[in-house]
Amino acid sequence: MASAVPPVRPGDMSGNVEEIKNLIDEANDKGIRLVVLPELASTGATCGDAFFAPEFLDAAEEALASLVEYSRGVPSVAVVAGLPLRAAGRLFNCAALVCAGSLAGVVPKRILKDVGADADSRVFAPIAGELPRFVECAGFADVPFGCDLVFRAGRARIAVEIGSGALCSLDALSDANIVACPYADGETLGASLSRRRAVLARSRQLTAAYVLSGAGAGESSTDLAYAGPALIAENGELLKEGDLFARSGSLVATEVDIGYLEFARLRSAVMKAIECTPSRVVDLGSVEAQGANDFLRHYDPLPFVPSDDAEREAAVRDALRIQASALATRLAAIGAKRVVIGISGGLDSALALLVAVKAFEILDLDRSGIMAYTLPGFGTTRRTKDNAHLLCEQLRIPIETVDIAPVALGHLKDLRHDPSLKDVTYENAQARARTYFLMDKANQLGAILVGTGDLSELALGWCTFNGDHMSMYGVNAGVPKTLVRAIVEWGAKEFPEAGETLRDILATPVSPELLPPGADGTIAQETEDKVGPYELHDFFIYHHLQRGASAVKIKFLAVNAFAGKYDGAVVSKWLDVFFRRFKTQQFKRSCMPDGPKVVAVGFSPRGDFKMPSDMR
Repeated sequence: MASAVPPVRPGDMSGNVEEIKNLIDEANDKGIRLVVLPELASTGATCGDAFFAPEFLDAAEEALASLVEYSRGVPSVAVVAGLPLRAAGRLFNCAALVCAGSLAGVVPKRILKDVGADADSRVFAPIAGELPRFVECAGFADVPFGCDLVFRAGRARIAVEIGSGALCSLDALSDANIVACPYADGETLGASLSRRRAVLARSRQLTAAYVLSGAGAGESSTDLAYAGPALIAENGELLKEGDLFARSGSLVATEVDIGYLEFARLRSAVMKAIECTPSRVVDLGSVEAQGANDFLRHYDPLPFVPSDDAEREAAVRDALRIQASALATRLAAIGAKRVVIGISGGLDSALALLVAVKAFEILDLDRSGIMAYTLPGFGTTRRTKDNAHLLCEQLRIPIETVDIAPVALGHLKDLRHDPSLKDVTYENAQARARTYFLMDKANQLGAILVGTGDLSELALGWCTFNGDHMSMYGVNAGVPKTLVRAIVEWGAKEFPEAGETLRDILATPVSPELLPPGADGTIAQETEDKVGPYELHDFFIYHHLQRGASAVKIKFLAVNAFAGKYDGAVVSKWLDVFFRRFKTQQFKRSCMPDGPKVVAVGFSPRGDFKMPSDMR
C-alpha cells in the first residue's frame, strides 16, 4: 500500500486529478494495491467558502467521475480520494473509495460540533442524527454512505477515518485491519513528532495497519504551511515515513502483513473488549496486482536486537536490568545470600555470571557469595576451561574446578554402557552429572542454583532433560541467543577488566562440549552445525510466535532478510529442523524452572505459552 501526496492547486479539479492519475500509474507499476490520498486532494483542502458554490461542488464530482473512469484501466489499484459532497441537504467532507471503474462507497468525516471558528465546522456538517445509507455521487446512484463501511479485498478489510484520529471513532473499528486516514492539517513546530506518535498509538489501539496521507505542496499558504506527511504504521510500528515539504509530490509505499494483524487481533485483550458494532462490508474483489511486485519492506534479520546503536545499547541495558532485578527479588524473597553457577567458558554462563554480579550489586552483597564451578568432562577444551577461570578471576568471583568425568564414567559403568559408544546416553550422562553436583552444592551452601540455558535453546529443546534444562532459577530463559550475544558484547565494555576474555568467549563456537575434542584440542561438536545458525532460529521464533507466520511465509521473509547470506535451500533445511524440534520438545518447556520474561516471546508454562507435548 502507499501514502500518496500529489501537488495540488486549490480549485483546479481537472489539474489535480491529472496529478492523482500519475501517482496511480506509478503505484500500478510497483504492484501497489491501495493508494491513500490526502483529505480533499481533488479540490484542495484550503478552498474555504468556495466549497459552498454549487458549480464548485459539481466540478468536484466530475473530477471524481473522471478518476473512477480512469480506474477501469488500473483494476489492481484501490484509491481513497476525497471530495466535498452534498447529501441530505448538508455538505460533508468525504473520502470515496474508487476501484476498477466503480465507486465502492463514500465515508464522511466526523467533525466535532460547537468548536467555534474551526474551518471544518464552519463549512462542513458534523455527523449528527440519522445519515442516509446511500447517496448519489459523481453520476452513480445508490452509493453506500456512512462511517460504518468496511471495504474488503481478499483478507484486507479497509476502513476510512478522515483527519485526526483523536477526534474520530470508527463504527467499523472491530472489523477493519487497515485504516486509511486522509489528512489536512497545517504544519507547526512539534507537529511532526506529535503526528507520528498519534499514528503509532492509533495503529496499536486498533491492532491495524494505519496509512496517513496529508495535504502538501500547493495548498494555500495564506495562514498555514502544509508539509505533505506520509506515514504507514502497523500495530504500533512505523514502517515507512516520507519526507516533509516535497514539492513535486511523493509516493511512500511498503507491504503490511495482514496475516500478522489477524493473529495479533485474536490475541489482543483490547480488541476482545471492544463492543462489536455491525458494519457494512463492500466487496472490492481480490485487487490482484498486475504490475511489478518487488518486495519493498525491510525485515531485520535480528529482530530481537535493534540495529540502531543507541537503541541496541538501551535494549541490552534494559535486558540485563530485568534479569538482575528478577534474580535479586528471588534472593531477597527466600533470604538467600549465595548463588551457585556452572561456568563453562561459553556465552550463556558468561551472561548468567554478569546477571549475578548485577543482582548482588542491587542487594549490596559481596561477590564472594557468587560460587562458580567449572565442570570439565569428556569434551571440555583448554580454551573454554581457561576462559571460565579468567572470567571469574577478573570479576573477583571465587571459582573451583570439579572434574565430572569419573562420575560420568562410573554412571556409564552402572548402565553397562560402553564409553566408546558416543551416543545420546554418553552425552547426557555428563550433562546430568553436572546438574547433580551443582544442585547438591547449592543445598550444601544454602544457595540457589542459577540456570544458564537461554530462550533459543528452550525453543529447540537443545538441552538435556533434567540436566542443564533444570535449575532453581533460570535467569536466561527469556533471552534469545542473538540477544545473549549482544548483552555479552556490551558487557565487554561495561566490565573492561574482563573485556578481553568476554570477547574471546564471543569468538568461541557455541558447543555443549560433550564429545572429545579434535586431535588439535579444538571443539569437535559445534551446536550450529547440528541444529543450524541461531540467528536463523531466532528469526523463526520471532515470526512464528510473535507474528503468527507460517513456515512458507517465514521462508519468504528469511530469504529476503538474509539475502546474500543464506539461500532458500539453506533456510528450508533449518526451518524444517526448527519446526520438528519445536513441536517435539514441548515436554521440556512444560516443566521449566521460574525465570524472568525479557522479550515479548516467552515459554513459561505458567502463562506465556501452552502447547500439548504430543502436538503433531
